Amino acid sequence: MSKHDPAPRRALADEPRTTAEAALERTPTGDYMSHRQILVIMGGLMAGMFLAALDQSIVGVALPKITSELGGLSKLSWVVTAYLLTSTAATPLWGKISDLRGRRPVFQAAIVVFLVGSLICGFASPIATSLGVEGIDVMIVGRAIQGLGGGGLMSLALAVIGDVIPPRERGRYQGMFAAVFGVSSVAGPLLGGLFVDHLGWQWIFFINLPIGIAALVITSFALKLHHVPRNASVDYLGAATIVGSVTSLILYLSWAGPDKGWTSATGIALLVLMVVLAGLFVLVESRAKEPILPLELFKHWTFDSNILFAMIMGVGMFGGLIYLPIYLQAVKGYSATESGLAMLPMVVGMFATSISGGQIMSRTGRYKWMPITGAAVVGGALYAFSHLHVDTPYWHIALNMFAFGLGLGLTMQVVVTAVQNSVERKHMGVATASVAFFRSMGGAIGTALFGAILNTRLTHHLTEVVPAAAQAQLAGASHAVNDVTAIRALPEPVKGWVLEAFTRSMDDVFLIAVPFMAVAVVIALTMKEKELKGRAAPAGDTPSEEGAALAAAAH
Repeated sequence: MSKHDPAPRRALADEPRTTAEAALERTPTGDYMSHRQILVIMGGLMAGMFLAALDQSIVGVALPKITSELGGLSKLSWVVTAYLLTSTAATPLWGKISDLRGRRPVFQAAIVVFLVGSLICGFASPIATSLGVEGIDVMIVGRAIQGLGGGGLMSLALAVIGDVIPPRERGRYQGMFAAVFGVSSVAGPLLGGLFVDHLGWQWIFFINLPIGIAALVITSFALKLHHVPRNASVDYLGAATIVGSVTSLILYLSWAGPDKGWTSATGIALLVLMVVLAGLFVLVESRAKEPILPLELFKHWTFDSNILFAMIMGVGMFGGLIYLPIYLQAVKGYSATESGLAMLPMVVGMFATSISGGQIMSRTGRYKWMPITGAAVVGGALYAFSHLHVDTPYWHIALNMFAFGLGLGLTMQVVVTAVQNSVERKHMGVATASVAFFRSMGGAIGTALFGAILNTRLTHHLTEVVPAAAQAQLAGASHAVNDVTAIRALPEPVKGWVLEAFTRSMDDVFLIAVPFMAVAVVIALTMKEKELKGRAAPAGDTPSEEGAALAAAAH
């Protein structure tokens, strides 16, 4: 028995069960929970995941209203960048700390941090007035704090699932994970539009409070995870170097590149800083006793291939999730609420394959076919999107969105399961966080890349579409070209020209995303499929220190 945790010894003496039964319960494979227990726990975990997922879709609807009330239109991008920056950088830290300190308290800490950030955002105006600063600055700080918490919500929830559900049975619950993403993608624009129009934009942040409190209550009563504390300190130097490196990359992609130029002095300096800090991170981690991101994980292709796949899929996934609503609003003239409802076919597709694919995985123990098929289907859907026109009927778009959802449903959770199945349980938290970390990195890269492509190609296609004699008319409407809502208000024939150029530019964005999916298929083909573990430990699994000691006590 571990000298750091005497609690199991008291339990053996007090509870009416045999020593052998207790030993089995404390082994790495013996502490999985029953179906009923899992369903209760999933309620709290899904509430926490929903907080992070909803935030990605609900805030964008309210940004115009927020900046009009708080001022600081020039700082609008930082409301998004602040969250993206801190959530991505903090993800591996949450995972590692949960491995050392226990999953439940760290998951609950992430919820509390997220709620604190939500309160700051909701009360940004009165806080700014009392401090004598701009409201938009308070909003940015609140969004950064939200991101700190959000970086742990998704990855820690998935890590807890890895603790309580055997990999072989995890597919049975994939539909619940898909429900979180699917419902949030539709509910975000709907709730955001309703709150902005009727209650005030502050409620897009206040709505987090009841959801977060429910998650705290459920996890407090239902999430009883055994944890043997590891007597090790957090690798703060490693954490500082990885946070600095990621921060430099995110700032380059979302700020320096678009605003100052991709080859500007500021941009190049950020890239150099990213590389230097990344090198220092590898050096520090190779010598750390308890590294924040163990380099030993990267020695196995099973782990490497899955996180590479997650990152590349993040590029394509964000390409569709971000730019499809823009097409629907700018070209088709849908409101934010209508575009959210129009995305329902994608949600249905995600449900269909997430549930059916998970059931097949649970029955057969085979999962490699899922990322291969999913990446190919997403690639096909993106190629179909690259042929959109101004007058493309909605039913055609809906079929493509359904196919896009089918592919995503086969890829989103299987990567997490494969990674969790391939690592020791002591690395469960940091390995799960790594998937979320690299997927977020892919999303950041994709968002910046596709944004740059859209702007570049829009200028090119406007030159193609607009007659030379009418260039002066276009110059007068140049302010509206970059405003989705203003495009629909342009007079004819300028409106027709802009919509045609905008659609062609969107086609280019989707087409450039296709090769990324081809690379994802190649990586998926090279993945090594490892037998999914069940409730009985496979041969060769090494029990933990705690489990080994208790098993010895049973004899």
